[in-house]
Amino acid sequence: MKKLLIALVAFVPGMVSAASGHNVHLEDANIDLTDKESLRRGVELFQNNCAGCHSTQYQRYQRVAEDLDIPVDEMRKLIHTDAKIGELMENSIETKDAAKWFGAAPPDLTLVARVRGEDWVYSYLKGFYKDPSRPFGVNNTVFPSVGMPHVLEGLQGMPVKQEDGSITVSGGSLSAEEYDQVVRDLTGFLVYSAEPVKLERENLGKWVLGFLFIFFVIAYLLKKEYWKDVH
Repeated sequence: MKKLLIALVAFVPGMVSAASGHNVHLEDANIDLTDKESLRRGVELFQNNCAGCHSTQYQRYQRVAEDLDIPVDEMRKLIHTDAKIGELMENSIETKDAAKWFGAAPPDLTLVARVRGEDWVYSYLKGFYKDPSRPFGVNNTVFPSVGMPHVLEGLQGMPVKQEDGSITVSGGSLSAEEYDQVVRDLTGFLVYSAEPVKLERENLGKWVLGFLFIFFVIAYLLKKEYWKDVH
């Protein structure tokens, strides 16, 4: 029963993601979980830009440091709360204050890439544009009426929709290609965070399939040997 529940947890979010994003054009994130350098940059980006409001509270700092080969001393520098290295990665803002300022408490992001899909996360982070009618002056093409500011504006600049539908960006410290890589790094960390054992699971799956194939061949040969005397 436990294995069945685990399988459902892995299957259902994909269906939800597909159903929720079918009317939105999503860009390909092309996340490579073997690229630990990118994932390490993603951890730093998350801690310095997102962790003030959003938590990944089903992860521990020490586990992330071990998985991504981050020295403990460097990981400690990325902890902007009083948390110890072995504690959960919680945000630094009080829930009641966040609800008051944003209208609702910012969600935990540990499983966002599992629920929404990596392409959704990547496209969302690239989907902000200027909208003076919104409380924080921005909206999002993937998540309309978004309730958060464009926290990466200093890196990307402020995208502005023109009358013809095109987007112009100015004021950012990075080029478009550099910002794409930043978003890919950040998305990569969230993909890793959603399932830290994904690579291990996939590798183990190959061995399991190989065993089943060999077992099938042996069982088939045994069946032929047994039934030839019956007939």
